[in-house]
Amino acid sequence: MTTRLFHISDVHFGVEDRAALESFVDAVVRERPDAVVCTGDLTQRAKHSEYAAAREWFAALGVPVVLEPGNHDMPYYNPWERFSDPFRRYNRLNAAVGTTLVSDDVVLVPLRTTVAAQTRFPWSDGVIKPPALAATLAELDALGDDPRTIIVIAHHPLLGPQGAAHNPTIGGDEAFAQIARTRAHAVISGHVHVPFDDVRTIEGAALRTIGTGTLSTRLRHGAPPSWREITCGPGGAITTRVRLARAEVPPA
Repeated sequence: MTTRLFHISDVHFGVEDRAALESFVDAVVRERPDAVVCTGDLTQRAKHSEYAAAREWFAALGVPVVLEPGNHDMPYYNPWERFSDPFRRYNRLNAAVGTTLVSDDVVLVPLRTTVAAQTRFPWSDGVIKPPALAATLAELDALGDDPRTIIVIAHHPLLGPQGAAHNPTIGGDEAFAQIARTRAHAVISGHVHVPFDDVRTIEGAALRTIGTGTLSTRLRHGAPPSWREITCGPGGAITTRVRLARAEVPPA
């Protein structure tokens, strides 16, 4: 037996691609994945109306939904709420539609990469604070000798693109190195709106990094709207493929 996940990210309700969303829903209804995992940027400006649209859409999928917030999911027009309780709106959504995946094949461990404010501008790229990394490492450590595939989920990629001199995620190198030394098999993320699937190495520690595209109108680098299908067996068995929206053909 295996567990099949549909990994989406950067839906950006408010500037969502309705045709891409409909294509994705058709695939969910037709194929019934074990869960949909969304790694952040559910909204464009964290408006109440955008969260309401996200809640309605996720609730209608009819399969378990695992969520992680992105940098766009904190209030944009309400500075007081952004600094006093930045994840209030996201937490309400997660309480309403989010679940914890229960699987014999895979376990998902969250890593928070979003913060309310930064010492640089713009505030869009990731920051991994020591308490966030410590929480993830503690959860990984608690898994002990768990035979399942272990996947860390985050909004921002922990590392920059292959060959890039600069890592836009503050604390990403350290987080990658420490997570790679655990029993985690992969980290999945969004944010960049372009799919990728690589094995990266820092200080001799290797970890598979998997990213998915966007289902919004905010396309980058010529990549079309897409999501990723991830099939997991125990012990680190992971296969993936990119699924293009709008041009879906039922599998043979």
